[in-house]
Amino acid sequence: MKKNPPELSGKEKQVSSWDETHFGKMGSWYINRTFFFDVHPPLGKMLIALSGKLTGYNGTYPFEKPGDKYNGTRYEGMRIFCTTLGALIVPITFYLDPILMFFMTASVLGMVKVTKNTEEDRSFSGIWWFWLLFTGLMLACTISVKFVGLFVVLLVGLHTISDLWNVLGNLSKPVIFTVKQLIARAIALIAWPALVYMFFFYIHLEILNRSGNGDGFYSSAFQSKLIGNSLYNASMPRYVAYGAVVTIKNHKTGGGYLHSHFHLYPKGAGARQQQITTYTHKDENNKWRVKYYNKDVNPDDEVDILRNGQLVRLEHVPTRRNLHSHPEQAPLTKKHYQVTGYGENGTGDANDVWKVIIVGGRENERVETVTTSLLFIHYLQNCALTTSGKQLPKWGFEQQEVTCNPNLRDSSAQWNVEDNEFDRREYSSGLSH
Repeated sequence: MKKNPPELSGKEKQVSSWDETHFGKMGSWYINRTFFFDVHPPLGKMLIALSGKLTGYNGTYPFEKPGDKYNGTRYEGMRIFCTTLGALIVPITFYLDPILMFFMTASVLGMVKVTKNTEEDRSFSGIWWFWLLFTGLMLACTISVKFVGLFVVLLVGLHTISDLWNVLGNLSKPVIFTVKQLIARAIALIAWPALVYMFFFYIHLEILNRSGNGDGFYSSAFQSKLIGNSLYNASMPRYVAYGAVVTIKNHKTGGGYLHSHFHLYPKGAGARQQQITTYTHKDENNKWRVKYYNKDVNPDDEVDILRNGQLVRLEHVPTRRNLHSHPEQAPLTKKHYQVTGYGENGTGDANDVWKVIIVGGRENERVETVTTSLLFIHYLQNCALTTSGKQLPKWGFEQQEVTCNPNLRDSSAQWNVEDNEFDRREYSSGLSH
């Protein structure tokens, strides 16, 4: 006689679903105050984290893949929270994004209520102001969950224009009435949502005060405020000396670290020399040694600080090839010159020489770690080291293209030294932070 399989217990049935795996992980990061980078604004994830925190979830479940057992994890509060929001609108929207759909629906409700009260001659009454401010609040919440909420902002905006047109066409009202309507809508549907939107990001940044996997997308100064980051309360040297090993970060939003690796540019992408890219994550291949342009650094000599206007060579530490440029087209940006790694064991040629310029700096001013904005101008080609922002193909591991731009005013040509390693005791004790 064939036996039926044993019935699963309640705990064995508790497994994570697809969206719980994705957003639950972010909820854990909020609870643990671990910084992360995400393409969407923060409100939705913060609400999930808040519901989990209030119902006993401690932020330790890994949320690795859908179907993983919860094994007693207090996940119920987060699931009930999202389900409740989904239940407040048409049930089928539960299969989409309940938080986003809730705020979108509430925005439309507020829009309709404002129009109804305006048509019933209750403009500027308490209930009219309530629904107008409510609409602005819901618009801010919508756009704070996902940028697709812009479509609802557009809908409410067009509807508001229609409302104002009808108000203007009401000849029983003076023109000043229309002006007041316009000012009220501007305050409640533009200024008020903008303030709320910024407030959500303020909360986001206050909560996420620990270093996480999104650090590299942000500036060195911002990273220095994250607990656990290598720059947080760092005791690295204040000034950059010849012989120091540094990492160099681009100032462009989302800009990465100057990076190289053993792989060469392929045929058809300029000279077949070592690739130079930017990489948004911290890595050993981001390290460069600051050298004199015409001689080696002697460790027995007095410490020499890099200054504005001086010529240098930058040697990639893992591969021992120098940062180099020449009049070959860049692989993607054809109006720029190619930047490569060149030479053997730190020895290259005259195309490895770069002039260091401090942005807005004084003559002979010293280069400081983190705070000094720098340009690297190629000595022979008179072009600025920059990142084009373009993603290289798979041969470049989809990292970003680095070029040398003849336009020295390129806004993406500004860099700063982030990490600064120099082990001379007299240097670190006398000149460090």
